[in-house]
Amino acid sequence: MEERFESPEVLGILHRPAQPNGHGIVLTHGAGSNKDAPVMVKLTRAFEEMGYTVLRYDLPFRRLRASGSPNPSNAARDREGVRQAVAAMRTIVAGSIVAGGHSYGGRQTAMAAAEEAGLDVASLVLFSYPLHPPGQPAKLRTDYFPNLHKPVLFVHGTKDPFGTPDELRAHLPLIPAPTQIIEIPGGGHDLKRAPESAQQIVERMLF
Repeated sequence: MEERFESPEVLGILHRPAQPNGHGIVLTHGAGSNKDAPVMVKLTRAFEEMGYTVLRYDLPFRRLRASGSPNPSNAARDREGVRQAVAAMRTIVAGSIVAGGHSYGGRQTAMAAAEEAGLDVASLVLFSYPLHPPGQPAKLRTDYFPNLHKPVLFVHGTKDPFGTPDELRAHLPLIPAPTQIIEIPGGGHDLKRAPESAQQIVERMLF
């Protein structure tokens, strides 16, 4: 069952399964989309069918304007939005919480987990992690990896221009926690094929 979820801090769609397993997942979107991005909708519905309570939500930058990319100077505000979404899920489920997102949303989720305040989550699931800008492999987005102490599952297309699975794999030793990668053969940054791997994702995201 899907219902609108709105509080002063969080705006999203809450998916309540018919037979909840007691665990929750919070997912957010990339820089150019919102909570209704096709990959977000398909994933959350698949997870709901498996018994997870799922919240797909808009980051603060998207709540302020309907289109356009986030301003890097306001990224801390988006990370606070991640923390608020996790806190909201904690009022709904008593079991484990997994937090994640697609591209920019996944990156901000991981950065929020690495910061001093951290996140009350069991693990992270990051879809199409933007390791570097397309065509600029030297501009790595890994500086906070050594502070990331939550297990991380990366779901990554083999044709992602923001970094291939092999590129990503080379930097995972920087993370002092268990990491895994699920490769989506032929998948691009939009990860249209990711929902086909929903069962495999669920089996591995809680480690």
